[in-house]
Amino acid sequence: MSALADGREAYAQRRWPDAIGLYTAAEQDAELTAGDLERLAIAVILTGRGPDGVDILGRAHLRYLADGDHSAAVRCAAWTGLNLILLGEPARSAGWLARARRIIDDVPQPCPYEGLLFIPAGLGALYGGDGTAAAEAFTRAADLGRERGDADTAALGTLGLGQTKILLGQFPDGLALLDEAMVAVTLGEISPVPAGIIYCAVIETCRLAFDLNRAHEWTRALDRWCGAQQNLVYFSGQCQMHRAELYRLHGAWAEALDAARAAQELAFRGDRMATYGGFYEQGEIHRLRGDFDAAETAYLHAEETGFPAQPGLALLRLAQGRPDQAQSLLRQAMDTVDPAYRRRMLAARVEIELAAGDARAARAAMEELASLCASLDMPMLHALAEQSEAAVLFHEGSPEASLVLLRRAWSRWLSLDAPFEAARCRALLASLCAALGDEESARLERDAARAVFFELGAVPALPVLERSAPAGLAAPPAPVPVSRNRGDDAPAGPLTARETEVLRLVSAGLGNRDIAAELFISEKTVARHLSNIFTKLDLTSRTAATAYAYRHGLV
Repeated sequence: MSALADGREAYAQRRWPDAIGLYTAAEQDAELTAGDLERLAIAVILTGRGPDGVDILGRAHLRYLADGDHSAAVRCAAWTGLNLILLGEPARSAGWLARARRIIDDVPQPCPYEGLLFIPAGLGALYGGDGTAAAEAFTRAADLGRERGDADTAALGTLGLGQTKILLGQFPDGLALLDEAMVAVTLGEISPVPAGIIYCAVIETCRLAFDLNRAHEWTRALDRWCGAQQNLVYFSGQCQMHRAELYRLHGAWAEALDAARAAQELAFRGDRMATYGGFYEQGEIHRLRGDFDAAETAYLHAEETGFPAQPGLALLRLAQGRPDQAQSLLRQAMDTVDPAYRRRMLAARVEIELAAGDARAARAAMEELASLCASLDMPMLHALAEQSEAAVLFHEGSPEASLVLLRRAWSRWLSLDAPFEAARCRALLASLCAALGDEESARLERDAARAVFFELGAVPALPVLERSAPAGLAAPPAPVPVSRNRGDDAPAGPLTARETEVLRLVSAGLGNRDIAAELFISEKTVARHLSNIFTKLDLTSRTAATAYAYRHGLV
């Protein structure tokens, strides 16, 4: 086969470096067609060379114009503009988008790709906080995409509309639209670049909606999608930063740090959108471990991207014994970010305001967090709201009411498998029990929390155990692995939700390492879950566990 034919085959198989090399070799012998130039540009963009890819896409645009294919020329111009937005070049982007609009206006027949031009307008309105204008633009994009057979635009418009509805607090409708956009991606209907955009945007939006289960599911899917492509840089860094957050939540801090560093490396290689998350997650792990200087450096690198490193940096100031600075930093950040990001800072706001002595501000933040539960039924959100209310009530002198809320929050977090947050929750339970005169329960809770802190290396959390009345919690409160008083969200049967998930994966033939990778937990945590499964079910082997799973319809 010729280099050109081989290049086309490599592109179809998503062997991006091979496609680039073969197309480049073919161009030495003859001019590439407009379609081949466009495919070359996409391969170059996906391997992290965005500026070079944009230049090649511009050449493809000119070739399409020379061939009289105005619709394809519009597609290239629009995607050049969209890529320039991602590269941080708004002026050049505006020029290319205006060029695409002029071609559409000059050609009498409808253009299949006209809907693409509404995506930048929707993004501008979304990031500017104008939900109404964003919804109108994204709806127009989705409608035009469907009417004219452009699946990429239809999916991007659906995605944007889902993001907008979540920004506006219309959570069920927004999440349903995100799922709809992802169906098109998983069916293979979407081109590589918009597919990656949709994956990463859906995961980020699920985080902002406190939907940990969806974020987990789509991060696993994104991980597999990235792994199936040769030397994919673009989107791989963002995948790593999402992996880092999940590892951190599940107590796999070494794995989280590795993923954060991988995100930074891929950001340096071209996935610029991974820069913030890579450094922010690195800062979080260093802060939790007590390496405050390293945390400071990482947070400041994150802030260089233009986004506030909050609430992490404020919580670092609190850990350093500077509550007034923590309070000032977080208040300033929450006054400037959009509502979706503000929601993610509310739990930290409760803790910091209590520590700084402003109980009224703490209660206001707690009530704002609790009010979200009426429109968004997510275990993480309910746990945050209940835990924050428990901290405020305890501070106000109502330990009995706090205890009920805290145990309910713990039960919700139990299913989310978050050991550090679980231990912090037990630390507060210890203080509550002590305040109520139950010293034996206080000792048991304190000892259990201390064991987890030592295992994780969470040095700064240890002094909390010696306080009689902690001000609150910085991170989302978490489960306490005790069998009593389980709440409504506790899984049915002898196994927790996570243990059931581990059992299913064991039954599928996965080893501990593969299970850990699939669930974004450490191998040590997998082993602990297996031990619990064997004990609860009175089993002695993986084979017996598999048989149990099949007998009880778990697989």
